[in-house]
Amino acid sequence: MKNVKIFLVFVFAAITLASNAQNNAGLKLPAGFKATLFADTIGSARHIAITPNGVLFAKLMYPNKAGKSIIRLEDKNKDGVADNITGWGKYGGTGIFVKGKSLYATSDNDIYLYQLNEKDEVIDTAKPKTIVKGLLAKNQHASKSITLDGQGNIYVNIGAYSNACQEKDRMPGSKGMMPCPILDSAGGIWKFDGIKENQVYGDGKRYATGLRNVVGLDWNKQTNSLFVMQHGRDQLNSFYPTLYTDAQNAELPAETMYELHEGDNAGWPYVYFDPYQKKKMLSPEYGGDGKKEGGENAINPTVFFPAHMAPNALLFYTGNQFPEKYKNGAFIAFHGSWNRAPLPQEGYFVAFVPFKDGKPNGEWEIFANGFSGLTGDEKVKNPRNAKARPCGLAQGPDGSLYVSDDNKGSIFKISYSK
Repeated sequence: MKNVKIFLVFVFAAITLASNAQNNAGLKLPAGFKATLFADTIGSARHIAITPNGVLFAKLMYPNKAGKSIIRLEDKNKDGVADNITGWGKYGGTGIFVKGKSLYATSDNDIYLYQLNEKDEVIDTAKPKTIVKGLLAKNQHASKSITLDGQGNIYVNIGAYSNACQEKDRMPGSKGMMPCPILDSAGGIWKFDGIKENQVYGDGKRYATGLRNVVGLDWNKQTNSLFVMQHGRDQLNSFYPTLYTDAQNAELPAETMYELHEGDNAGWPYVYFDPYQKKKMLSPEYGGDGKKEGGENAINPTVFFPAHMAPNALLFYTGNQFPEKYKNGAFIAFHGSWNRAPLPQEGYFVAFVPFKDGKPNGEWEIFANGFSGLTGDEKVKNPRNAKARPCGLAQGPDGSLYVSDDNKGSIFKISYSK
């Protein structure tokens, strides 16, 4: 009888844990927060945007099984789950942004504009306006993320089609090109008019340079400035084994957040940021050895994070639902690493950085974890093993936080209640 009671206790505990995991969509969150699945298996959901009416739009990296690349999700019965899901478009990409009744979406080369009606339905899905065309995309860091400021200007990242601007890309010992010719049309943020049609490079402005690849970016309304998250370079030990150890290869360089103003230079490819020395270091392709500093004219990061975790979205929280500590702070979606060997892969979570008066105010922390689906001491060995990979962030009109996953196409909704 005693054994039966013990067995029942374990069964009850298992059911309770399973129920809690299900109620929280498998995520680990701070006390008072809960997560639900707003949608599941919609396709490779990259960035997301939400209208003031609560309609969510997701940009897919690739068209889904139905051949659609932009997905509209509406929760008509207000139960926290999308029940009216439609889609259109046949071009892949990452960027999507809603401003008023304007819906912007990107391919890897172009920026399109759709108009919404009063129900937040696209008036004509077949004939968007082409706002910018012909942006560079060479199969490496090709995604185009976007944000807008308060004056109708649109900002787009154009990632460098290179790791470190070598004469022979990703070849051991190959020297860096000086000056780096890539920076004339990539490796930075470009600014365009958000309304004018058929713009090309000459119609825009290189707003900031020296950024290897930015996927996450957001306009901070409190500071009235642009913030971005940079993906740091790879393969220091692979290319320069006499200068960097295996461990340094996994831990260098930092993933970095920058506050950008017009004309800023973040230093790529000439320097990288070392999170341990807390300095800008000269890249080995340009004569560095892990000890020489560089980048006297390059800006310093606002915040830095562990290496290779792939920050794919940035959002400054302006809602009123979450506790006061989150107000005006930054959420970052880390897509997860592939190249931290011999250490375990890391990331696969949403981090939070507290801000006060437009500046970081405390250490960053993991806000939402468990996306990988692994438990206990298990670690991700290969990104494909992760159940979900956080990619996009959006704030709902009620102050909830939405997180997209481009692995199996889930949309998580995170809410708070006292």
